[in-house]
Order: sequence, then structure tokens, then C-alpha cells
Amino acid sequence: MTNETTTRSWVPRHDLVRLATHLFGIGLALTIVLGVASESSASLGTAGGIANAVGRVTSLIGTYGLLVMVVLVARLQFLERVVGQDVLTRWHRWVAPYVLVLLWVHTVGSTLGYARAEGDGVLHEFWKLLTTTPGMLTGTVGLVLLTVAALSSYHWAKRHMKYETWWAVHLYTYLGIGLSFSHQLSSGSAFVEEPVARAFWVGLWLATVGVVAWFRLFLPIFRSSFHALTVESIRTEHADVVSIALRGRRLDLLPIRGGQFLQWRFLRRGMWAQAHPYSISAMPTRSSMRVTVKRLGDHSDELFGLEPGTRVFIEGPYGTFTHHRMRTNRVLLIGAGVGVTPIRALLEDLPAGCDVLVALRAASTDDLVLAEGVVGYTE
Repeated sequence: MTNETTTRSWVPRHDLVRLATHLFGIGLALTIVLGVASESSASLGTAGGIANAVGRVTSLIGTYGLLVMVVLVARLQFLERVVGQDVLTRWHRWVAPYVLVLLWVHTVGSTLGYARAEGDGVLHEFWKLLTTTPGMLTGTVGLVLLTVAALSSYHWAKRHMKYETWWAVHLYTYLGIGLSFSHQLSSGSAFVEEPVARAFWVGLWLATVGVVAWFRLFLPIFRSSFHALTVESIRTEHADVVSIALRGRRLDLLPIRGGQFLQWRFLRRGMWAQAHPYSISAMPTRSSMRVTVKRLGDHSDELFGLEPGTRVFIEGPYGTFTHHRMRTNRVLLIGAGVGVTPIRALLEDLPAGCDVLVALRAASTDDLVLAEGVVGYTE
């Protein structure tokens, strides 16, 4: 068996992942230290001082956690290739409840602190802060948007909504984050009173925006423009499975490995606004590549009606299901249905000299997808 891979090679960068982990830890430590250092014994001894201090410190830790959540799903490719998008998303979901609790503790603590300091009722004080304090309204709206987005991600909520609906709701997270920054900029003590803390937080926000802009916007735009992918033809593999052949420029420079997937955005009416993940079903050549998809929802259903010439926008590649996970030259691959798609591309990309065994499951031989291609690489 020979390796006929034409794409530009890459290897997972474990050193960069370790560096990112250390930086996350250092950032959290600095957040706590700067937050605690900004408090004084005199302020703690005043009426409502402790509640206000709790509110300020929890807001800083919660905001830092919020930025970490954004970075985890910013699709940093050096993280994706080692950890995997599924694990990063799981970490994102694990951090989310703690972040929300911290931000709500900040809201309640600060309101209680100001109410006690002014001898006012809690609800009246909250309304006064909301209507008279700069940035308070935007911060509250931002927190509500973040809470709604978080609640929509729980299993009981996702079961009752389409993926497209959940995705649209989740977009409001970015608006909530932007409003939170506006609140921190206008009323946060770290920005108003402490120049060192101000520099630290401005740097964090700029770094986060830069990472998101590069990996979610500029890099996909560059790759999509450079490779200029268009739909060449559609082939029905099964009643519910279709292969889409694509043409493009210098696809051998796309840093993708067999077993990985891309986020695909087909630029036609009703489809251009959403990107969906599909694995490649064959390694790219200099000018062509292929993806195979099963009819599972609204988006995949529309793929059956794609017309040749449709332009395609891509993000990625992503995924850890590559030959870099091998520990020996003996490989067992198991797939069912359209799950054979990444296996088919991985077979094409395995190093020379591998001893490969593939097990495919289907209700009947007629239901096997891409079986001929799989057999060709295992003989």
C-alpha cells in the first residue's frame, strides 16, 4: 500500500497546546491577583464593602472565563489537531455554568453592596443602577443574552429545536459578549481606577478578538478565495447519500489529512448563511476533492439539489481522526453507513506499509456506501 497524499503535510503541535494551557493558567492567576489587589481594607470596612468586593472579583473571574470560552470555540487549528473540536466544545460547555454563576453573583453582590451603602431597597437600587449608571443597561442585556444562549444549549432544550434555530440563538452570544465589554469599559474598576489592570484587560480583549477574527473570519476567507471551490457534479451513492465532486485551485496546498472534516457553506439562496461539518471522502488532488453526505436534516436535504457551478466557502480543516493517532502499523477501522466517509479518505492517506483491516456495517450490501473505494485500498 502506498501513500499518494498530495496535500501539504503537517503534524500535531503538542508543544503549542502545552503553551496555550500554561497561558490560560497564568491569565487566571493574574486575573485573581489584580482583582484582589484592587481592594483595600478601608473599602471592605464600609457599609456594603464586602458585597461590592465579592461582586467586583467575581466579575473579573467570570469575564476571564467568558473569554476562555470564546477561545475554546474559536477553532484554533493547532488546538483542534491535537485535542479535537468535540473535546474543546465539551470544555466550553463545562466552563459555561461556572461563568454564568460568577457573573450573576457579580450582579447580585454589587446590587446588594450599593443598596446597603445607600440604605436603599435592593430592587430600587437595581433599577437606579440600571437607569443612571453608564454601561449598566448594556451589561444587564448582555448577561441576559448569555443566559438565554446557555439555557438553549442544555439537552432538554436542544431536543425541542432544530440545529438551525439553536445556531441562530447562539449567535446572540457574541452580542452579549460585546455588551459585556462595553459595561466593563465604562464602569469596571479595573478600567477606571487601575492602569496596570486596564492594560491587562485591554490586552486580553484585543487578543481574543484577534484570535476569533483570524481563525473564524480572515483565514477562511483567504482559503476560500484562494482555492475558489465550486461544485462540479453530484452523484447519488444511495437513496439518502450523495457525493459532491468539487473543483478548485491548488487544493494540494490545503493542509488537510484523511479523516478530517471541513465546515462547508454552499453559496446559494437558503444555504449561504449556515456552515455544516462534513468529512471529505477522498483526498484532494491538485484541482479536485469530494465530500459525501447523508440526508439527515434541512441543510443536507438541500445538498441533493445543488447545481454545478455553485461556489463553496470552507472553514478548516478540523479533526483528530488522522494517521497521526497510530501507535503501530496495524490498523483496524470500523464504520457504518455514511460513517465510512472519513475512513475512505483516511485509507488513502495512511503511511506505506500499514496492515489494514476495515469492518463496515450495513443492513444489506446495497446499503454499503463507497464500498468499492474502500475495497480498493485494502486489497
